[in-house]
Amino acid sequence: MPDVEFLVVGAGAAGWGCAQALRHLGARGSVLLVGRELDAPYDRTLCSKSYLAGTVSELDALLAPPEAWADQGIELLTATTVMSLDPAARTAQLSDRRTLSFGSACLATGANVRRLQIDGAGLDGIHYLRTLRNAARIRKDLEDAERIVLIGGSYIATEAAATLTAAGRRCAIVMQESVTLERTAGRRAGAFIQQLMNSQGIEIYPEDEVVRFEGVGDRVARVETARGRQLAADAVVIGAGVTPDGSLAARAGLEFGVTGGIRVDQCLRTSAEGIFAAGDVCEYPSPACPSEPLRVEHWDAAIEQGRTAARGMVGEPTSHEVVPYFFSDLADWVSLEYVGVGGGWDDEVLRGSFDAGAFTVFQLRAGRLVGALTVGRSQDLDPARELVLGGEDLSTRRTELGDLDAELAAVPKASHRLSVVVHEMPAGAAEPLPPAQPVALGADPAGSPQAWICENCGFIFELSEGDPAGGVPPGTPFEAIPNDWVCPVCGAAKSQFGPL
Repeated sequence: MPDVEFLVVGAGAAGWGCAQALRHLGARGSVLLVGRELDAPYDRTLCSKSYLAGTVSELDALLAPPEAWADQGIELLTATTVMSLDPAARTAQLSDRRTLSFGSACLATGANVRRLQIDGAGLDGIHYLRTLRNAARIRKDLEDAERIVLIGGSYIATEAAATLTAAGRRCAIVMQESVTLERTAGRRAGAFIQQLMNSQGIEIYPEDEVVRFEGVGDRVARVETARGRQLAADAVVIGAGVTPDGSLAARAGLEFGVTGGIRVDQCLRTSAEGIFAAGDVCEYPSPACPSEPLRVEHWDAAIEQGRTAARGMVGEPTSHEVVPYFFSDLADWVSLEYVGVGGGWDDEVLRGSFDAGAFTVFQLRAGRLVGALTVGRSQDLDPARELVLGGEDLSTRRTELGDLDAELAAVPKASHRLSVVVHEMPAGAAEPLPPAQPVALGADPAGSPQAWICENCGFIFELSEGDPAGGVPPGTPFEAIPNDWVCPVCGAAKSQFGPL
């Protein structure tokens, strides 16, 4: 018998999603969640927003209260690294010098920030934003700072710039992109965001990059760019992207894909039997993008992949068919939501209006919908998911996509429930659960879901319990809950709940 039945390596979104799902699926045996950070699993999306602003405490940022881990039968090790993994022997060596045997494992090792290798990069006052502790240090260091330069034009830098500007700092962004968020939002939607940020006082320097940091003493004082700009800076926050942390998998001899992630099959199984991968480090095939494998660096996608990996670990290998989703809040100025596979589109269709501040941009590649970015039109997300998965040629339906009076849901909908693929269990794996029934978890016998999960924080909402404090009596059908109801844990909108 192994020391640990289920080993989850990495305590971020994917690892947390996997460990939670193992217990929700009725996994038999011990579950060990190992994380290298000092903190228990927390909501990383808060690092550039409310936690950075100081409006959310560290305790409130945790995904579960400290006592919940023991209550759920999950052993949590923080500040611990899995140093090596032997897939054949099913053993793992930890940084505390223990060697543990395991039945099955999920590698959710996440990603590391991309660090700038330029002159002055080691000066005080230069920060990278990835973790809660990064955000806490930035907040403390910026107490007396006025002028902040942010590096990068994607979500970390833009969200942090909005948060710091709302807190009274003067912010400037240096970025390689032509407009903010260009790589996922496109030029038109990116220009809308950039104009909004400009109107709030943020200076933006596009198509440029930092080449040198200059200091006074040991602290940064100026940022020099490739275009010759000299920007005064009391502090710098860098959001230059991440690289998947595949070091453990590489030492274990696992196969890697073209994106630099651990290569897995449609059920998120790696090249080693009994070992799965999920999250930023995972490269997987998806029906949402049949032309190439995906590696997605978003919070919700990591949680969903962790859940899929958990199914495989308990003997129910499941094809991962979830269309990636993410959201971004820029202070209280604007909220964006996105579904799709990102990148490489050659056509856009606008539904709504930039001037009105309520729109959806549909992104198409060779006529097929590959993504949809929305501001103020969350109702377009579910039809967009169906269209992404459906893969039909929408070249003749461009007018319909852009017509606010047209019914997007007219396309026949495929089920979002993941299909179970039956496989023989490998030796040494956990005892399989009884065969899955063709209804969603938490469904009543008629198939109507009775449990819904918040895609933002993972809170599970049981209809039988309701939310009396939020005005939802026990037993209220989900479709009858008012649209302005929000998650009682994190405040996410009703639209961010999905059936469990």
